[in-house]
Amino acid sequence: MYLYFKALHIIFVVCWFAGLFYIVRLFVYYAEAQLMDEPERSILSKQYNIMTNRLWFIITFPAAVLATVFGIAMLVENPALLQLPWMHVKLAFVLLLWWYHFKCHTFVKQIESGNLRKTGSFFRMWNEGATMILFSVVFLVILKSAINWVFGVAGIFILAILLTLGFKYYKKVRERKKH
Repeated sequence: MYLYFKALHIIFVVCWFAGLFYIVRLFVYYAEAQLMDEPERSILSKQYNIMTNRLWFIITFPAAVLATVFGIAMLVENPALLQLPWMHVKLAFVLLLWWYHFKCHTFVKQIESGNLRKTGSFFRMWNEGATMILFSVVFLVILKSAINWVFGVAGIFILAILLTLGFKYYKKVRERKKH
């Protein structure tokens, strides 16, 4: 059963991350729609609210639960995994991912109530959090070392710096196009 659980775990992790990446993009669109004039603001806000709720409650949240259920099933089926140091680090990243997930849930609720407090720029940066967790977990699982994954994560931080610089450049380009 272990390999079936593993396959299902991977499938639902992919769905979970796809949902997290797209939901944050919808947060960006919703936040930027709030800066528009009527009637565009109301029309887009309503549509993004519908899209956000469907993505979150039909795809992302169920995928998160199923990825976790099948991950736990793998550990029950093969408890020796819990003796491996890299697995402890992976589980810490899973807890961090759930924290990120629940933080996104608060943004979904803010959209539902029409009270999203963050900006599109904030959400562009926020989206990199899921990217960092994904890279860290993939390096950790592939290298199966609680030490060697550090080099992969160092590369991720370099990637994060490059993404931040790219984001700032993109923001400047967008500002120039507005004027």
